[in-house]
Amino acid sequence: MTQVTRWFWRGARDGLPFTLVVTPFALLFGVVATETGLTLLETMAMTVLVIAGAAQFTAVALLEDGAPIAIIVATALAVNLRMMLYSASMSTHLGGLPTWKKALAAYFLVDQSYAAAVLKYEAEPGASVAAKFAYFMGVMLPIAPLWYGFTLVGVLVGSAIPPEYALDFAVPITFIALVAPALRSLPHLVAAIVSVIVALALVWVPYSLGLMVAAAVAMCAGAATEIALERRAQA
Repeated sequence: MTQVTRWFWRGARDGLPFTLVVTPFALLFGVVATETGLTLLETMAMTVLVIAGAAQFTAVALLEDGAPIAIIVATALAVNLRMMLYSASMSTHLGGLPTWKKALAAYFLVDQSYAAAVLKYEAEPGASVAAKFAYFMGVMLPIAPLWYGFTLVGVLVGSAIPPEYALDFAVPITFIALVAPALRSLPHLVAAIVSVIVALALVWVPYSLGLMVAAAVAMCAGAATEIALERRAQA
């Protein structure tokens, strides 16, 4: 078995645990989108083209509130600003790929694929670019089909899912599982705490714009903490 093949199947194995939250996450989105008034075609088009759960939920919630299109687009983009940071991080590992593979990796760059891949790359930095790409795609092997498929199931049979199943647990659990392992330094911890405090303090702001403010303040707090630690170390 070649290194590329071995890394691909390792990725598929490491992606399996994420299916435990992706499945209810996708089901919930299908249900919520339908209840908002989106058609089957509109819901599936969003889930295939956007493939970003948090941004999709945000957009659907704002649609239901009757927010202006500009606000919906701006808020969804703000929610996905972390993808710019993900891309910058991944470019150091996958920058040597052909353009079409970069495009494919960009499409499948989601929280789960990034979280798994970056940990793997840091653990084994000597792997080839081809092996790293294979691992990245392997992680998405069990995730992407379930995301598409269970969104469809949510649209088709969402009304029949008993409310006591509480599918909405998948949203916070997903992000707790992704974020918690990354809180390995004081700046990360400060940014996380500040984001929670500011978001809760601004929950009254219409159209969820408080989230955008919380994200900006948290990034500034994290950066300021890191600068302060560096100055203290140099003193």
